[in-house]
Amino acid sequence: MAKYIGLMSGTSMDGVDAVLCDIESDYFATLGSVSLPYPKSLLGDLHALCSPSENEINRLGQVDRQVGQHFARAVQKLLVTFDLSKQDITAIGSHGQTIRHLPSPQQTSSQQPYTEQNCGFSLQIGDANTIACTTDIDVIADFRRKDIALGGQGAPLVPIFHQAQFQHHLQNRVIVNIGGIANITVLPASSNDIAGFDTGPGNTLLDHWAQRHINQPFDANGQWGATGNSNEALLRCLLDDPFFAKAPPKSTGREYFNLPWLDEKLALFDPISPQNTQATLVELTAISIAEAVKPYGVTHAFMCGGGVRNEHLMASIERHLSGVKVSSTAALNIDPQCVEGAAFAWLAYAFIHRLPGNVPSVTGACRAAVLGALYPAC
Repeated sequence: MAKYIGLMSGTSMDGVDAVLCDIESDYFATLGSVSLPYPKSLLGDLHALCSPSENEINRLGQVDRQVGQHFARAVQKLLVTFDLSKQDITAIGSHGQTIRHLPSPQQTSSQQPYTEQNCGFSLQIGDANTIACTTDIDVIADFRRKDIALGGQGAPLVPIFHQAQFQHHLQNRVIVNIGGIANITVLPASSNDIAGFDTGPGNTLLDHWAQRHINQPFDANGQWGATGNSNEALLRCLLDDPFFAKAPPKSTGREYFNLPWLDEKLALFDPISPQNTQATLVELTAISIAEAVKPYGVTHAFMCGGGVRNEHLMASIERHLSGVKVSSTAALNIDPQCVEGAAFAWLAYAFIHRLPGNVPSVTGACRAAVLGALYPAC
């Protein structure tokens, strides 16, 4: 078997997940994973890069290298944990750290429109040359930009992996990934007509609201949110955002769904307690996911991503998906925390074997294409 490592850090910026996989043309297995949180100073710089500011180019260049070094440390930790050497690894697939995702001419939540001279883009940092030279392993990276060059959103990219690993010839399934942003992949039984798109906020608003009000990076198990009551008027206002009614292909990010977006909505109401606002945000994530899933008539929903750890959120999703069996991807033999990292290990395999890495019906690209670029070992 050929071993690949997938590296992923999502919009929640919890840190880097490194996932070890065995991959052949007719076989795939995850062998284990490690996580490596970002140091506080690096995390602060990453958050700063997610919003326009002064001196961005200097910070971008420095943080790009630092994130590459941190990704490399995650690889080294994985190798030590599983008693492997660099010679055991065929390639690393690195998603990088997204700091801007603005893939098409559209307005951000701050209502600053693009000009005609601006092109859509998606920017991930984490210098792949640094990863390759530090680990002495070939790295495949820069997966999103070719899809965007072909007219796509560059996201979500995981549906083609979901299809390869999770499609069933009898069950109509949906895979729901709840990271900072939530996305779904609809897998009809015995059909290649899959669908997928970002549904809206996953953990991003929940995490940032918890950071603001309880000084915690996230609401552990959803316990704080569970103490509040959803405000129905606020919930309706949030769900009225045009993103939710927009037809696919669509993708989004923290550039749109962020605290300024939420504060703008809250300003329309009398003061709402922080815990009631958190409870409302749980309902926002749950309902936007459920309403995205319902039109497809699936019988099984399999959940993955950091949101699976939020028991309050999961219970709300299950309530709104009445009639659909809800499980985690552990039932399909992949730990829900490993799915995205495993997807980028698989995309590295796809690059090496010249297999398409995108689904045009999902991203909106004009055609399927091999995604990524090779950064050879030093």
